[in-house]
Amino acid sequence: MFRRGIQLLLVAILAAGTLWAADNPFVGEWKLNASKSKYFDQMKVESVAGNKYAFDFGGGAETIAVDGTDQPGGGGTVLSVTANGPDSWKVVRKKDGRMLLSAAWKLSKDGTTLTDDFTSFPASGSGSTVNLVYKRTAGTSGFTGTWENTTGTVDMGDSDYLLKVQPYEGDGLTFLYSSAGVTKNVKLDGKDYPNAGADARPGSSSSGRRVNERTLELTDKTNGKVARTREVTLSSDGKTLTMTDHMPGHSQPNVLVFERQ
Repeated sequence: MFRRGIQLLLVAILAAGTLWAADNPFVGEWKLNASKSKYFDQMKVESVAGNKYAFDFGGGAETIAVDGTDQPGGGGTVLSVTANGPDSWKVVRKKDGRMLLSAAWKLSKDGTTLTDDFTSFPASGSGSTVNLVYKRTAGTSGFTGTWENTTGTVDMGDSDYLLKVQPYEGDGLTFLYSSAGVTKNVKLDGKDYPNAGADARPGSSSSGRRVNERTLELTDKTNGKVARTREVTLSSDGKTLTMTDHMPGHSQPNVLVFERQ
């Protein structure tokens, strides 16, 4: 009798998990609403010696020479920076011979503002360009210093940033990012699961837990070190998905607002 009771309980738990996956309100296709989103990006450039600089885009410092050649970068990528002039640099990142991103940096005449025409190239599909404006928060001249996108706004141009959320193994979820070339599978049990996709960083993983029926907490790590904590909240009508990202060392969170398609 006791064993049968346990078996029935397990069946009930599995059935509940399957039902939650089938009726999961997070599942669907979502499109970023850039006008409602806030994006506070930060990057640091430090002079090392001669034409060598340490670049930190949030994943740790990458030290290369600014000479236009491909050099080893983070996450199994190669990075190149070309100085087209004292106030104009071009940054290119590649992986396995394929371009991941291209960024054209331009300094203002007073050296306090940096504009970044940033184009990312997913494994499939055409590139998408984001136009960012950074303000200097440290440093005095040139590109050396700390830069923050303090306006908190993003211009996506004509590009669409799509997110697909699908059921994954019971009550888990799969997050597919169209512009990032990354797939995140999490089982909402707090355990780390490796990220997949052509553009996933080696050693990157994600974990998740369900806070309540309309709130999830996701944690991204690189080689075991926390890179981002993300709170995912669904609106009461199920039409809006809000992601609030907390990055180590950043004073303000990024807020990405998606609308159900």
